Amino acid sequence: MDQWHFSGHFGGHLNGSDRRRQTWPAHPGRASAGEGRPRVVVIGGGIAGLAAATGLTERGVAVDVVEKQDYLGGRVGGWPDALEDGTPVAMNRGFHAFFRQYYNLRAMLQRSDPGLTALTPVEDYPLIDGAGRQDTFRGLPQTPPLNALAFALRSPTFRLRDLVRLDAKAAAPLATVSVPETYDLLDDRDAATFLRDINFPEAARHLAFEVFARSFFARPETLSAGELVTMFHIYFLGSSEGLIFDVANANFDVALWNPLRRYLEGRGVVFHTGAEVDTVAVADGVTVTGAGGRTWSADAAVLATDVGALQRLVAASPTLGDPGWREQVAAMGTAPPFVVLRLWLDRPVRPDRAAFVATGGREPLDNISVLERYERESTEWCSRTGGSVVELHAYSVTEGDTEVRSRLLARMHELYPETAGATIVAERLLRRADCPRFAPGDFADRPTVATPDPRVVLAGDGIRIDLPVALMERAATTGWTAANELLAGFGLAGHALHTVPNQGRSAVLRRLATSAGGAR
Repeated sequence: MDQWHFSGHFGGHLNGSDRRRQTWPAHPGRASAGEGRPRVVVIGGGIAGLAAATGLTERGVAVDVVEKQDYLGGRVGGWPDALEDGTPVAMNRGFHAFFRQYYNLRAMLQRSDPGLTALTPVEDYPLIDGAGRQDTFRGLPQTPPLNALAFALRSPTFRLRDLVRLDAKAAAPLATVSVPETYDLLDDRDAATFLRDINFPEAARHLAFEVFARSFFARPETLSAGELVTMFHIYFLGSSEGLIFDVANANFDVALWNPLRRYLEGRGVVFHTGAEVDTVAVADGVTVTGAGGRTWSADAAVLATDVGALQRLVAASPTLGDPGWREQVAAMGTAPPFVVLRLWLDRPVRPDRAAFVATGGREPLDNISVLERYERESTEWCSRTGGSVVELHAYSVTEGDTEVRSRLLARMHELYPETAGATIVAERLLRRADCPRFAPGDFADRPTVATPDPRVVLAGDGIRIDLPVALMERAATTGWTAANELLAGFGLAGHALHTVPNQGRSAVLRRLATSAGGAR
């Protein structure tokens, strides 16, 4: 185990407290490259690219990070903005939850912030459906399956009697999750069909489970059942960390990425922001070419871009991979567009409004955040003006900006009536369509970290890795794994990884699932 990586950082909310988390040991090798150290170009400065850069530079590898944006963090990046009157504000692509079981992401953040002081807990987030029924995760026991039982006992949308009505055989995969076996079993089915087949109650289906589906910017009918069941394992039945999470207490650039950049630069990493890569050529070495003919020569490369950028890069780089691998990359998909509408209001929302609320049955609204509850820059603006900063999210958007904006505002007024009379001082509407797709049948052919050429590896949340991780943690885990793949080739020691257990957590539930005939 990497002695810095996980020495004494699992207490309290720093990096989780689940004693049954699983360790994936590092491969052995030299501790540092020493003289004649290899050079790697990391293409993409998001979570995956930064994790890869961290893993490589800590073993003495020379690293260049090339990022097309002027900021780091990728889809979790932040940047300074200014309102129409010139007032400086912070902007990003919207709310992100840093769960306690994001062991590998949090370990990376601890490089520059050992106490994780940039994260602050959100003790609860309500789930409100179209009928006004509210579920909550506050106060649940953390030990599975007691957490699920307690949730059912107090939920207005999922009753204890619903547990009796579940089809035990069809529901067995919920208790027997293992990656990749769960995908082998369920990836050809969609999440909506799976939930219907196990007789999951409709009211709860439209609330609790859709929260997991919408984390992938997808509707349940377009999301792999394997992905949904694995998510339920990671965040609920497979982990005692619970569904309570932390959030960045300032804009992402200030809280997370600028400090990490300083840490990495102190180890020799060179960042090239605002630089887009056009091609990658492999011959005696690896040559990365960017706009204007700028080149970087290296021994290896990490491609840590979003799906669209990866596809364009591979298409423009004929020496990369073999035909089968290139077809895999070309077949990757992106999720439907999503919209973030951030509003600066001239009056406050009610003081009892939660920092974050997920919604069901209130299309197109999927969640609503009150940023001054946790983000420093919004808190400062609100203290000066007496207003509020509210953020509305819509996933799987089909309407144009004007229509979705109007419908989001109507939903905000419906949920938070005190905002109906507020004046919108300023607003920002972002529409993006660059998140990976996790549709039924995608898993088997999704490209992995390793490629046909050992000098080129992939990283990102759309890249297959046969571990129980998802979302930001999948990005971080593939980044560490990409570094480990290259480090092994250089004869250098790798970095240990941690995940939730890669099997159903409860032996009782596993036995019940086996007796029901549902276990593989």
